[in-house]
Amino acid sequence: MVCKTGNALPGSLSGLRKTQCCKRSVPLQGCKNSAFRHYLYIWGMKLITKLSQLDLNKRYTYADYLTWKFQERVELIKGWLHKMSPAPNLGHQAVSFRLSLQAGKFFEGKKCDVFTAPFDVRLMDKRKQKEDGKVFTVVQPDICVICDADKLDERGCIGAPDWIIEILSPGNTKKEMQLKYDLYEENGVREYWIVHPGDANIAVFQLKEDQKYHFKKYYVKGDKVPCDLFRGLKIDTNKVF
Repeated sequence: MVCKTGNALPGSLSGLRKTQCCKRSVPLQGCKNSAFRHYLYIWGMKLITKLSQLDLNKRYTYADYLTWKFQERVELIKGWLHKMSPAPNLGHQAVSFRLSLQAGKFFEGKKCDVFTAPFDVRLMDKRKQKEDGKVFTVVQPDICVICDADKLDERGCIGAPDWIIEILSPGNTKKEMQLKYDLYEENGVREYWIVHPGDANIAVFQLKEDQKYHFKKYYVKGDKVPCDLFRGLKIDTNKVF
């Protein structure tokens, strides 16, 4: 099959009906097939294989993000590229596994799902536009819980998770953590935990009726930490740290 632009499609997409074929100049939301829309982004845009090819003073979208094939770990926050810490160390990964294991056991047979990084969470701006070219924030929380299946697709999550856990690494900066705090608050993440493996503590923040985070308390090793969103869920810190 050939699009009206005259560009032949590869065999894997040749079975699509002509009505699903869009000109590159046509907005992608006009295409009827989501897999085909995703492919058009890649097909019509140059793949970026080195971070040095990007202009760090330019704003980018999720559509751009899909073309990035370099090794460095990055996130987009309101269109601005932010380098993530190097690959997590052993302690970070051990804490992440132990937390996700306890959460996963609790949610067995329930409607909520637990995801661990790398897992893309796309957050929308106030206009709530979901098109790839109009999404300016893509983050990868260490652990997130999502209870609305409509927010999930083959590429991750579109919209705010119910619960996010971030685990601090030596490379995390105060600026980075403040950005994440503000971002999760304004997008309506209902509960946010910050875990400090070195100090063996967990700071819990809850979104209240004023749509602002309120600090609940620090929990330390030996405590059982409740997540008030889910009755009966308690994380045993003796099994985390």
